Parts: sequence; structure tokens; C-alpha cells
Amino acid sequence: MPIEHAPFSQTEYDRRIALTRTAMQKAGLDVLFVTDPSNQAWLTGYDGWSFYVHQGVILGLEGEPVWWGRMMDKFGGQRTCWMADDNVIGYGDHFVQSTTYHPMQDLAEQLRARGFERARIGVEMENYYYSAKAHQVLSSELKDATIHDATAVVNWQRLIKSDEEIGFIRKAARISEKVIETALEKAAPGVRKNDLVADIMHAGITGVGDDWGDYPAIVPLTPSGLDATAAHLTWDGRPMQAGEATFFELSGCYRRYHAPLCRTVFLGKPSDDMRRAEAAQIEGIAAGLEAARAGNRTCDIANAFMDVLAKHGISRQGRMGYPIGLSYPPDWGERTASIRTEDETVLQPGMVFHFMPALWMDSWGLETTETILITETGAAEALCNIERKLVVKD
Repeated sequence: MPIEHAPFSQTEYDRRIALTRTAMQKAGLDVLFVTDPSNQAWLTGYDGWSFYVHQGVILGLEGEPVWWGRMMDKFGGQRTCWMADDNVIGYGDHFVQSTTYHPMQDLAEQLRARGFERARIGVEMENYYYSAKAHQVLSSELKDATIHDATAVVNWQRLIKSDEEIGFIRKAARISEKVIETALEKAAPGVRKNDLVADIMHAGITGVGDDWGDYPAIVPLTPSGLDATAAHLTWDGRPMQAGEATFFELSGCYRRYHAPLCRTVFLGKPSDDMRRAEAAQIEGIAAGLEAARAGNRTCDIANAFMDVLAKHGISRQGRMGYPIGLSYPPDWGERTASIRTEDETVLQPGMVFHFMPALWMDSWGLETTETILITETGAAEALCNIERKLVVKD
């Protein structure tokens, strides 16, 4: 595909390749095989719903990366990857879901043809898309090579976003505002949850103005009442009820970039306990944003929030956020740094996090979150503009 049709400039892709190669050299790798679809897209622009079969990017220390996948998906690669068509290659369908053949046999042949039969090869072992069988076959096919765990080598290079990426995330944030506003506006007693989610998804895919919406890496999470004491439930067909809180964990998505945003609605009159938790949560978020400054650490954000909760007598465990950006299902997090008390990742300008200090209590849940950008000076910028509060519809 001509670079002028790619989502980003050639300069941006060159930056990403250079960062990754520096990390490869530091790890002593000759070649990297990247299976995470988010990492594939970040390096090459590849964008297709084909990650249910084996595919990936071969990145050596020189030349263009090579996208490798199923033959029928090669043509999608030529439509979405910035590299020359010769560097988008496919394997035959007889490898797909076969008990006789495995796609890693073809990958091994591709690596041998490129001189990597005795190389130090990095693979993403802790990854949704690289199976134990794949590793077994690749290892058996390349007996003279050494295969090393290169999990998150690419992910860590994605942590600081370029100006081009931040522009995409800001567009996603406008869509996030729209989907949250839709959810809060249409939530009412008697509304079937699936109908509400249909409206949410319509708003997200419609987008804002010329900025069309892509599918988010996580489906709408919309639990109510006792279901909202759990973190990751989706929806059903039951009507919403008076006297219940519902949290909406949603994200707009623009060209695979996300800006997650959560708000909670209560249909009726919330309890005094929920109101006190709301006040503590909002105060804690403000404290966390003040701590989210370049030069501080991710744990400083977590500690600032937890100190406020302790002052209000509220107990909470677990992490409070993670980096976000370009993602595919099943997760919009980048799986590197975490906003938690033991993580000492130093904050740098251009990092973008979903700061999500949700509270899941015994009989209700309260999610108020922000996508935040670490800036050159001062506190972090919240990229979405939706009032930070428990929305009460009495």
C-alpha cells in the first residue's frame, strides 16, 4: 500500500522500527517474530480480523519488516501494510486447523530463507496469540536456532506516544464522550440492557463528525446492582431497575486507538455510603492527577489515590490503571506498566494511561475513570470532558 494511504507517516513507522531494533540489540536478538495484532499493526499498519489464525511480523535488524499470515489475508496485508508487496507473504490453507500440518512449519521455512536458521529468535511467549503448539513446532523445525522469550519487547516501545498517535487518541476521546453521554442519557428503569448497549455501540461506530468509530478492543461493560460488584460483566436482556447503580466501562475507538472512560448512573436515590465513596473517589482521582507528573512514578499516582481512600476509611486492593493506545481484542491495555503501589515506572511526557480507580463494594460498584496524558509540565491532562461524578436520575 502506498505510504500516503497508511494511517501514519513513513517517519513515524521508521521511528517505531528504530526503537524496536534498539531493544532487540539490547536483548541480543537477531530477529523478532511478533504475533500480538496490536504490535503487528504498530509496526506495519496491518489491520484485519484474522488473528484467529497464526500470523505475525518478522523483524530483522535490517530492511523492511515482513508481514506473514494466511494466504487469503495476504491481500488484506497488501491493502493495509506500508511495506512493499514482496514483504507481505502468505501460507497455504492446508496449514489452517490441520492435524497434519502447522503454520509454524511455513514460518520456519521463511526464517531459513532469510538466513535465520541459526539465529537468536525472539518470540512473544506470554501472549494471547502464540500457542504452546506453535512454540513446540517452531522449536522443532529450527533446531540450530535459539528461541528466546521476547514478550513485551515491542509493547514497551509503544509506551511513549508520538504526536501523531496522541492526535488519534484525542479523536477517540471525543467518541468516548459521545458513548458515555448516550449511556447516561438513555439509562432508565424498564430499559432493556441489550437495547441500551445497542444504542451505545451505534454511537461509538457512528463516531463524531468525520472521525468514524472503529470497534473497541473490549465490548461494553454495563453491569447493574449486585452484578456491578464484579469488574468485567457485560449485559443481558433484563430491564434496568430503580434503586440500582450501573457502571459503564466504555471506550471510543478511532483507527484502533482507544480512550477508555467510565461513569456510573444511579436510578433513584443513592445510599449515604455510596455518596461518601463518590466523594472519596473523586478527591482521590484529583490527587492522582496531581501526582501524574513527568519524573514521578506510576506508584506515586496509586499512592496519592490510596492515601485519600485511607483518610476516608475505605479499603481497596489491586492496580488502578495501565497504558492504553492501539489495541485489538481482547484487551485495550498495553500490558506493560501499571498504576499500582509497587510499580516504579518513571512517568515521561507522551505516556497515556487509563486511570481507573474503580470501587467494587459488597452490594454495588462505582466506576469513575479517566484517560490521562502525561505532559511536559504540570499535572496530567484528562483527555475526555465529562463531569466527574455519580450521575443520579431520581
